[in-house]
Amino acid sequence: MPRSNRSAWITLLMALSLPLLSMAIVPLYDTSEPRYAEIARIMASTQDWVMPWFGPGTPFWGKPPLSFWAQALSMKLFGYNEFAARLPSWLCLLATNGFLLVGVSALRGPRIAVWSAVVYSTCAVVYITSGAVLTDPFLAMGTTLSMISFARCVRRRDGGAAGQDTGPHGVATLPCSPWWQYGFFVGLSVGLLAKGPLAAVLIGVPVGLWYALNFKRREWTTCLPWAKGLALAALLSVPWYILAEIRTPGFLDYFIVGEHIRRYLDPGWHGDLYGKAHVEPYGMIAYFWLQATFPWGLLMLGGVVSALRSRSIRSAMSAIHDDPLRTYWLAWALFTPVFFTFSANILWTYLLPAIAPFSILTATIIDKTIDRTAVADRKLITVAAVVPAAILVLSLVAFARPELRGSERGLVHYAAQHEEPGLPLLYLSSLPFSARFYSAGRAAAVSKSRLAKWIARGVPFLLAVPKDDMSEVAKLLGRPLERLYVNDRYILVEVDGSSYADARHSR
Repeated sequence: MPRSNRSAWITLLMALSLPLLSMAIVPLYDTSEPRYAEIARIMASTQDWVMPWFGPGTPFWGKPPLSFWAQALSMKLFGYNEFAARLPSWLCLLATNGFLLVGVSALRGPRIAVWSAVVYSTCAVVYITSGAVLTDPFLAMGTTLSMISFARCVRRRDGGAAGQDTGPHGVATLPCSPWWQYGFFVGLSVGLLAKGPLAAVLIGVPVGLWYALNFKRREWTTCLPWAKGLALAALLSVPWYILAEIRTPGFLDYFIVGEHIRRYLDPGWHGDLYGKAHVEPYGMIAYFWLQATFPWGLLMLGGVVSALRSRSIRSAMSAIHDDPLRTYWLAWALFTPVFFTFSANILWTYLLPAIAPFSILTATIIDKTIDRTAVADRKLITVAAVVPAAILVLSLVAFARPELRGSERGLVHYAAQHEEPGLPLLYLSSLPFSARFYSAGRAAAVSKSRLAKWIARGVPFLLAVPKDDMSEVAKLLGRPLERLYVNDRYILVEVDGSSYADARHSR
């Protein structure tokens, strides 16, 4: 094995292994991770595998169930903890890397394949979300399977085989195994069950652009079993949508119209039933792209600038032009950021489906750079190590000082081990999602207006008080409060109803 390949494989194995440590030691931080983990916990505990539930009597219409199915099954196997909740996202990372390694190896060779996997796995958004409780890794896995499958079935080469109509640019269709032919539609089904109709847009438009660039070739419409494949995709995904609407009428209207149209076109959309819209200026996706692809995006932009004055770098950058699939990778890589440029409510995780083609293009340049310039493997490995090293350090800090940021793991665990176990745990005003998850749904919220009624019951309980409300609660009780546990948001105190009654009687 060439030295560059060996170094890349070692780097890839490290990048895939290190997230396991962070997954195990970092608590779930509010809000997204514990919210999704709690939905999965409810699914696992209630054995309701049809509809995800946001809480008792409240269905979760925001996302399809694929990620929740996987997280709930993981919790059934490994317990109700952070590692079990995060494991499915890491498995998505492994699967996506598998598609890149196998597919790109056949298309561009093993060195570009392994460097594609290295770049993909060490981009900031991929590395971070691979150890997080989110739906986006499932969407990225589905879109990558579909797009790699399509590339395997529609390959380009210089000139065609004898007797073949090569069409524009010397295009020729080559034999494709049924696995890749139907893999395209399986990937589409994964996306539909992970994120919804958005997956069909992120897959279909780049493929449509590819067809448009090669519209003279009839074979483009016959390279995949479209009728059988679409029937398979419908069979795998549509039944759940029907069941969800039957179980909870109104789901399709909210999910299709609200989540897939108004969320992206209506700035500050107020229809979100489960959170708030993430309002960003139009075009903010470009900044998110720099974050998501860090450090490789900055490296590639630097390479473009350096190519203006360096012939060797210019030669390395030209490797993209030599790739017969270049327009396909570019269409795939550019469509997602362009699409979300005109969206009002976005997150950086929306860029995940665009990272795989970016990684392939970057690996293509790396392959030629290793051969034609003085760039050593160790420099590229150093770049690849930036994000894993930074996340490892932050994970160790979070493990040592979990109370520094918004997670209720420490407070809930302290309350469970209190010298009087079994006392109710209440959160004043609102209940964080992490408290719901770590208490297995036993913690509850109490409003300020009802707090006095709870105290008047004369039954002791534990109360998590926002730091800004401590003086108000102490005044209500008529005495100073003993602090049992303190994190960045709350102070845990024990409330004894009898002492409150004595204080009121004395007044």
